[in-house]
Amino acid sequence: MDKKNETAAVRKPRADGERNRALLMETAKTVFADKGSQASLEQIARTAGFGIGTLYRHFPTRDALVAAVYANETGQLAEAAERLAGGHAPVAALREWLMLFIDFMSTKHGMAEVFDAVVGPASALYAEAGTRITAAVEMLVRRAVESGDIALEIAPSDILRALAGIGSVSCEPNWETAARQLVDIIIAGVSTRR
Repeated sequence: MDKKNETAAVRKPRADGERNRALLMETAKTVFADKGSQASLEQIARTAGFGIGTLYRHFPTRDALVAAVYANETGQLAEAAERLAGGHAPVAALREWLMLFIDFMSTKHGMAEVFDAVVGPASALYAEAGTRITAAVEMLVRRAVESGDIALEIAPSDILRALAGIGSVSCEPNWETAARQLVDIIIAGVSTRR
């Protein structure tokens, strides 16, 4: 590979391109949650303030856009664990992350029809996301246990299963409120500071 091609291969995306990509994903998340599979790519591009060509430059297919939204949402959730661990006491970091997990479930429910078509349980993207989210909650729980603030006799992923159970009844109008209350019940139940 010559020097010119080598430079092109490692060049970072332009900042405005990255902003456009992020805006398209955020808009797609909102439009898909609102319209489900009826949402068109043209509608997403228009709502974001772009032409369809800009959308296709970043996401050549509908499936590519849906997969990118899913990967972005799960990536942000996983990365939040590190950020919260660095800036909060262990139990506070765990509680805040669990609240973000509820927000993630809400997004996922809003886009369930669209996600299921692309990011099913058999997909590599789904498996990778599950691994990252499980690692995040395990790290936060481990910090809280090591600090002596909580004692947990179940797998950290069981906490997520409990919250997902509440989320599975998302047809209930106040499921998010119930899930947030469950976070506080769980934290109080495993707390060693009573």
